[in-house]
Amino acid sequence: MGYLNSVLQSSSQVHAEDGPVCGGGLSQNGKFSYGYASSPGKRSSMEDFYETRIDGVDGELVGLFGVFDGHGGARAAEYVKQNLFSNLIRHPKFISDTKSAIADAYSHTDSEFLKSENNQNRDAGSTASTAILVGDRLLVANVGDSRAVICRGGNAIAVSRDHKPDQTDERQRIEDAGGFVMWAGTWRVGGVLAVSRAFGDRLLKQYVVADPEIQEEKIDSSLEFLILASDGLWDVVSNEEAVAMIKPIQDPEQAAKRLMQEACQRGSADNITCVVVRFMANQGGTSRSVSA
Repeated sequence: MGYLNSVLQSSSQVHAEDGPVCGGGLSQNGKFSYGYASSPGKRSSMEDFYETRIDGVDGELVGLFGVFDGHGGARAAEYVKQNLFSNLIRHPKFISDTKSAIADAYSHTDSEFLKSENNQNRDAGSTASTAILVGDRLLVANVGDSRAVICRGGNAIAVSRDHKPDQTDERQRIEDAGGFVMWAGTWRVGGVLAVSRAFGDRLLKQYVVADPEIQEEKIDSSLEFLILASDGLWDVVSNEEAVAMIKPIQDPEQAAKRLMQEACQRGSADNITCVVVRFMANQGGTSRSVSA
């Protein structure tokens, strides 16, 4: 895996405090291309992070994509960006039982971050919306309200659920653990936090878990593209609008930039980060691409 890391890994983040950043790439086997765009927007500080990474695990080419939206500072989001996927691809069951490997990697990354926070006096946390591409499988996992949406057969389909404290099952889980949900401008855990699942948030950890919901999709000729984005996009652009807006844009970097710019124009008050992954199986008239 060592040489593959150096040859294949295409990852990177310029911290976008000075303004928007964007980029993209193509998988070596030609099966998918990706692009990202990230901007502080109207905020003076940047708490969004993203990861776009291509790696090799047990001879299999793997795509790993994530959007991490921090709160209470950038520490948690940056930590998750730096550690989650490394923990995942090292998991012994990554190929054989990818879902349990993802759940374990989320849990392990959360507990390690919390250990590293012992000397901090301010609580930090982060959402995560991640997409793992292994063979013809797309596995989407999330905690919090960064969202994943696919375009399949021309239709926008949410493949993650925003974790909000007022959802019936989430409120029940929080109250069963001894916590409470109250209105403070929006529904909040303990009157503080507007998401019900996240990495970090040590003081609320009993209620704000980092257990991901995981959804699997088949990568076939009907799957056109995937959008991962922080709520800076979804607060002002609907799933259907986002899909319609970028459907004609073949270059995923340009597509991600288009979404980011639209969110800015619509007055999003938050940091805005978008990752777009375009699947190549349904392009050029062939339904299957030969793997390299």
